[in-house]
Amino acid sequence: MAWALKLPLTDEVIESGLVQDFDASLSGIGQELGAGAYSMSDVLALPIFKQEESNLPPDSDNKILPFQYVLCAATSPAVKLHDETLTYLNQGQSYEIRMLDNRKIGELPEITGKMVKSIIRVVFHDRRLQYTEHQQLEGWRWNRPGDRILDLDIPMSVGIIDPRANPTQLNTVEFLWDPSKRTSVFIQVHCISTEFTMRKHGGEKGVPFRIQIDTFKENENGEYTEHLHSASCQVKVFKPKGADRKQKTDREKMEKRAPQEKEKYQPSYETTILTECSPWPEVTYVNNSPSPGFNSTHNSFPVAEGVVRPRLTIYVCQESQQAREQQTKHENGDAAANTFFVYHAIYLEELTSAELTEKIAQLFNISPRQINQIFKQGPTGIHVLVSDEMIQNFQDEVCFVLDTMKDDTNDGYHIILK
Repeated sequence: MAWALKLPLTDEVIESGLVQDFDASLSGIGQELGAGAYSMSDVLALPIFKQEESNLPPDSDNKILPFQYVLCAATSPAVKLHDETLTYLNQGQSYEIRMLDNRKIGELPEITGKMVKSIIRVVFHDRRLQYTEHQQLEGWRWNRPGDRILDLDIPMSVGIIDPRANPTQLNTVEFLWDPSKRTSVFIQVHCISTEFTMRKHGGEKGVPFRIQIDTFKENENGEYTEHLHSASCQVKVFKPKGADRKQKTDREKMEKRAPQEKEKYQPSYETTILTECSPWPEVTYVNNSPSPGFNSTHNSFPVAEGVVRPRLTIYVCQESQQAREQQTKHENGDAAANTFFVYHAIYLEELTSAELTEKIAQLFNISPRQINQIFKQGPTGIHVLVSDEMIQNFQDEVCFVLDTMKDDTNDGYHIILK
């Protein structure tokens, strides 16, 4: 089995391996490390070796994990000994994650010779942002229409099968892989940490993200629903080359510290080992039958337990007066149509006209009482009243341009879906 790395190891093996590795390859990164330059008790206390009690089952002590994931990016030297590692990434750069089979002989024989499924996601580290994750990601979608938060670099990746990226889950990718074969997946993170920071007077500190990997095995129905292992690490994402500058700044700051202060910080490692964590809530799958390429329906992806997933997604755009004028000119042959529309996603669960009214009102910051009726423009331009039954027959991810018409009888408006 390729790249098998067993943890925990004996102190003698760890000390021997670390001394050789540090002397040979870590010169100039963080502190200069030699056989007498560090304490093994400090090294073993680092997050990459210790278990996070708050996130792990109580019987996790001295447990060898079935898999190990290694992000090929250096950790920051400006992190205190008992804190979690922090890794800086460049926006859009491809980073390798090595998927290592860490099983002992005879462990989990049911997956020997079979595929497992891993889901990689970029999520918020800050608990405050976790509570508003959906709104945060929607805001990012508006500012970056057509872009994804997380992508797979498929040509660079090795050993992954059936890679998928759901167009409605911008921060998630998934794939199958064989633990007995060499597997490396290359990921690209396109959002930067400062995009989710409250704007002040400059010098904003970017929010940290988490890269989390959840791995599942196949059940008797051929669905990848049985959780095997989860691990994550903390990262910050900078504009291109920004991560390199930040790493250099941290290193220079550490070099200026007194020796006694340096002992309170962990060294920088060339790679980042993801530490075991609780599985992401999305562990209940509906249907996982393969679909060609990246085109998948909602039901092909995980549904979070206790989290409502939309039954229907529609995209809407408010038509402006300028757009109408340009369209009129184009129809008259006076000018070319070059209007650029930005659409907003509306997620419906109840599939009722009342729910659609409320969601449109929220989108445009008005009271639902100001919307009297919603019509759909039908054949020959007729206005058809939108009913619950009509919404239930909308195609998923259908697009509409919204026009408004003043109601002469009161201060309300009629909405027309074109």
